[in-house]
Amino acid sequence: MLIRIPRGWEIPKRKATPEEFYLSRRQFIKKLGWGGIGAAMTLSGWDRAVAARREDIYPAKRNEKFALDRPLTDEWATAHYNNFYEFTTDKERVADMVGKFQTQPWTVEVTGMVAKPKTYDLGELLRLMPIEERLYRHRCVEAWSMAVPWTGFPMKALIDLVQPLSSAKFVRLISFNKPEQAPGMRAQSWYSWPYYEGLRMDEAMNELAMLVTGIYGHELPKQNGAPIRLVTPWKYGYKSIKSIVKIEFVDKQPKTFWNDLAPKEYDFLSNVNPQVPHPRWSQATEQPIPGGSRRPTLLHNGYEAYVAQLYKA
Repeated sequence: MLIRIPRGWEIPKRKATPEEFYLSRRQFIKKLGWGGIGAAMTLSGWDRAVAARREDIYPAKRNEKFALDRPLTDEWATAHYNNFYEFTTDKERVADMVGKFQTQPWTVEVTGMVAKPKTYDLGELLRLMPIEERLYRHRCVEAWSMAVPWTGFPMKALIDLVQPLSSAKFVRLISFNKPEQAPGMRAQSWYSWPYYEGLRMDEAMNELAMLVTGIYGHELPKQNGAPIRLVTPWKYGYKSIKSIVKIEFVDKQPKTFWNDLAPKEYDFLSNVNPQVPHPRWSQATEQPIPGGSRRPTLLHNGYEAYVAQLYKA
């Protein structure tokens, strides 16, 4: 008789809150009006403005073009199994380590080879962008996977807004640098903080590339990359930089965090490919989180129709 021992991050399915119940409960509270009254009595002017923006944005309308071949991952799992070395290398403890991290107010500087450089307040930026929800597969280089409902906007919308010069060939993205708020940055001072990543311009313009501020119909939790992160679902997860503070348009291929640390293990493109093993493990299959059966890894994580043309010789 096969006895399955649950992993530490798993919870019984009967205890997981179904997504539809979560959303209906949220709408019920909103209709009652008590949540808004209580907030108005206790929040500052800044916080009231932030709360108003949340109500305007979440939950966003779902773009049905982006369908899944698997069920959505339980929200509890996505919030309690995270890679975020700025806080800790223990995936199951990130949610416990983010309490001091301040994500409001937040600005994003857009600079470099653009006609309209500007530092945006995040709320201002969201008012300018077409916000929607998309269901995407997420594949980690460590060979585990999830299926996630992200809320955000196409990166192309921001690029069109700031008007890159013809000389801009790449986009460089930089994360926050607050070691006083992120204990992992001090504990692992040998890493070259802050985290930094990059895309080719054609990748950043691809319709799949998304700047994300929400998940499961609400704002991103801190452990998921709040308040704004990149999502590139055809690439391994470490390309999808979290907590972005700067987006720079450049003419030369930028350095990237993991490629600088281990160039033989993490290349600049980092596209999901089951035929190319990591030097220390196979990429042919993946383990859905939490507790799913292993399944074959799809080329470009199943998004070949959207991105294969980017990589033809």
